Amino acid sequence: MNENKNEFRDRGLPQNLQFRRLFGIMARFMDEKRAMDFHFAVANTDIVIPPTAQLDTFGNTIIRYFLACESMDRVGVCVLRHGSMSMMKPQIIAPSSYSRMLLDGFGSEAQRYADWLQEHSADLHILRYGYSLKNESFSEEQIHTTLEDLLDRIVKESEEKKDPFRAVVKGVDSPWDVCLIRLFWDVVHRSARKNIMDMAKHRMFERREGLPFKLHNEIEEAFTAAEKDRTLVKSLGALLQRHNVFAAYEDRFFKLMK
Repeated sequence: MNENKNEFRDRGLPQNLQFRRLFGIMARFMDEKRAMDFHFAVANTDIVIPPTAQLDTFGNTIIRYFLACESMDRVGVCVLRHGSMSMMKPQIIAPSSYSRMLLDGFGSEAQRYADWLQEHSADLHILRYGYSLKNESFSEEQIHTTLEDLLDRIVKESEEKKDPFRAVVKGVDSPWDVCLIRLFWDVVHRSARKNIMDMAKHRMFERREGLPFKLHNEIEEAFTAAEKDRTLVKSLGALLQRHNVFAAYEDRFFKLMK
């Protein structure tokens, strides 16, 4: 099993290599054209000014992005996209839940990784991050200028505003959303250590009955609520299934059904 442990350890890789390895794996599950577009966007994305603020550990964080690129359709024209990303607070998930996510539609490599996660579940803490794009704050401009001049202007504006949640990205016109995934990865990578330390201070990695402390409490509260209101039994079952722990609570759950 030592071979598997070394195979799936990424901590020693530089950030950029970790990123390319991750998206190299993702690209295996795309059709050829989509994979080529994906790699093209990844290779041509540069975080010119990253947010100086780190992600909030216990709440959502709004990142304001300015994505500049050359137009694919018009010579001498650049496209500036401006919007907001709502970065969701990190959530602790059990290795068993992560294993199930990996195996949904993936192959033998994911199965080996899932087996390794299960074997070392007592020693692992997995954080799940996510984001959504806020359509109401999105704007797109086509500007007759060079990309270099456009970036110089945006960088100067950013330096003047000193907004810790502002990011400037140089990317591609299509698929431009992949450039934002690159920004998301960069922000998560720089925030994870702080998030972990904050959670540790609040004892959120402690385990009860083999589950993360917070998840254990959430399940207990859901059982208490369902005992008082039987209409909540269905949502309790969904909670147990979502975290892949239904078997551990099966007898207790079906007692509520009687």
